[in-house]
Amino acid sequence: MPNNEKEYNGYLLDQLELIERLEMVIEDNNLEAVKKQLALERKFVERKLYQKPPLKSE
Repeated sequence: MPNNEKEYNGYLLDQLELIERLEMVIEDNNLEAVKKQLALERKFVERKLYQKPPLKSE
């Protein structure tokens, strides 16, 4: 959960960037390209999910 408005805005900006990247691929109407991009985006999200927490809290 986000701790503050700045952190929450960071999450929203990440989501907007994801949507923009997917929209760029969708413009080509190539379903395989969209599937590849979705797989890549999933990998990016999972990488963030499984990061170890910071050593010290702020």
